[in-house]
Amino acid sequence: MRLSWEDAAEHAVATARAGTKLDTPQREGEPLAIGNEFSEIRISKVLTRNGARLLVESPRSGRWITLDPLELEALTWQDTATFSAMVGHPFASLFLEDGA
Repeated sequence: MRLSWEDAAEHAVATARAGTKLDTPQREGEPLAIGNEFSEIRISKVLTRNGARLLVESPRSGRWITLDPLELEALTWQDTATFSAMVGHPFASLFLEDGA
């Protein structure tokens, strides 16, 4: 079973157009893979010119993000409602964009 959502096709096109290929020669160690029936991610420590970051990759979508220690700590400040909102609207901002 493969997870899909309402705008999955548009997301795939946008991701391909954005060229989100990741090249991280400064990866430390082997990635750790974590998954279940809904998702799979790989996490790695990477070294950047601004210090160490946690690289979180989604092999299925090709998307990735690097998070610094403060951004990671900010995850601990959230409650389950925040994560439910993120999962309920994948690839959408939690904030309304200003029309200006």
